[in-house]
Amino acid sequence: MTPWEFKATELSACNCAYGCPCQFNALPTYGHCEAMVGMQFHEGHFGDTRLDGLRAVCIMQWPGPVHEGGGKAFIIIDEAADEAQREALVTILSGGETEAGATIFNVFAATYDEVFEPAFAPIEMAVDVEARTGHVKVAGMAESSARPILNPVTGEEHRARISLPNGFEYTLAEVGSSTFQTTGPIALSNEDRYAQFAHLHMNNQGVVREQAA
Repeated sequence: MTPWEFKATELSACNCAYGCPCQFNALPTYGHCEAMVGMQFHEGHFGDTRLDGLRAVCIMQWPGPVHEGGGKAFIIIDEAADEAQREALVTILSGGETEAGATIFNVFAATYDEVFEPAFAPIEMAVDVEARTGHVKVAGMAESSARPILNPVTGEEHRARISLPNGFEYTLAEVGSSTFQTTGPIALSNEDRYAQFAHLHMNNQGVVREQAA
């Protein structure tokens, strides 16, 4: 198994209501799952291949709950990545070179019926986890934006967090509101839905808990 590890910032948007029941082992809000996830890799490696400064977007869709399968996945890798970096990120995000069930990528991979050929394009991304703001854009293919949840009466920002000490993606995530649209092989459109902001630290064995946010 090729050793790999990375630290990244994540903005994840899905079609569930704020809080996303999936985070609590419950069924999705509307019975099916749609998601767009952007990742900024601050540092990392796959074997001898460095991943520092790269970005990636994962677009996913399931006709029902994730665990029932039938899913589709489409990965977009930063155009700036060279051939080795592209192969490395596609492998990691497809659940390869990973202990069984150790990461969200590996678990999700078992639920896909269709995985489209990856695309390589410029990715714009800026995320502030603590402020609960961010956006991800791949021109002509995908775009998401996220902000804090607002109190419907006062308009003030409402802060909520999800703590998963044994999580396979993160241990702590800030929650916000997302709007996202995608085209191409998986077309999605959702407004004012769940947003998740998190610092990720993973390797072949899963979340690196001592240093995860």
